[in-house]
Amino acid sequence: MISKLHYISQGDTPEMHLANIQKACSSGADWVQLRLKNIDEETLLQTALKAKEITSHFQTRLIINDHYKIAKEVNADGVHLGKTDACPLEAREHLGKWISIGGTANTLEDCENLLKKEVDYIGLGPFKFTTTKQNLSPTLGLQGYQAIIDELKTNTPIIAIGGITIADVPELLKTGIYGIAASTEITSNFNNIATLNKILSTPATQEQVYKFDKNKNDEG
Repeated sequence: MISKLHYISQGDTPEMHLANIQKACSSGADWVQLRLKNIDEETLLQTALKAKEITSHFQTRLIINDHYKIAKEVNADGVHLGKTDACPLEAREHLGKWISIGGTANTLEDCENLLKKEVDYIGLGPFKFTTTKQNLSPTLGLQGYQAIIDELKTNTPIIAIGGITIADVPELLKTGIYGIAASTEITSNFNNIATLNKILSTPATQEQVYKFDKNKNDEG
C-alpha cells in the first residue's frame, strides 16, 4: 500500500542524507525516498545500502530516486522516476511486479501517460515554488490539482509535491489528492511527521468516530 506521507531526503552530503533518514524513521516516517543528485553511481549505491539498513530497522519503506537498477541491487521497496528518467515499463520489467514504481507529473497529459505505463502512484507537482528542485515545472496551486484530478478520475494514488507546508495540507486534501511528499517541511523539524500523519489520516479517524457513535446510538 502506498503511504500518504512521503519523506524526500535532503542534505549537502550523503552522510547528511543518511542522518536525516535516520531522524525521519525515528520520528515515524514509514515511506522514505533517497534523493541524491549529481553524484556518482558507486557513492549512490553505497549510500543506498546504508539507507536500506536504517529503514529496515524501522520497517520503513525505502524508495530510490531515478535509479531502478540500484533500487533492485539494494532490495529497496520501490523507485521513483522523474520525467526524464527511464520508462516505468522498462523499470517494471527489471524490478518485477512487487516493487512500487512512481512517476513525476506536472500536467494532465503527464498523468495519463504514467497511467498507461501502470505506475503505482504519481507524484504531481509542484504545488508551489521550491528551491529543493532545479528546473522546476510550472506550479499547479490548488486549482491545478483540482482540474487534473477531476479530469483523471483515477484510483491510482496522486501524491502532491513541491513546497508543501503543514498549513497547505487540509486544502490540498479537498482536491482529492491521496497524500503528500515533503522534504524541507520535515527536515526543518522532524516532529512535523507526527503532525502531518495526523492531518493525512483525519478522514479515517472521523469515519471510526462516526461508526462508534452510530453503533452506540443503535444500542440506545
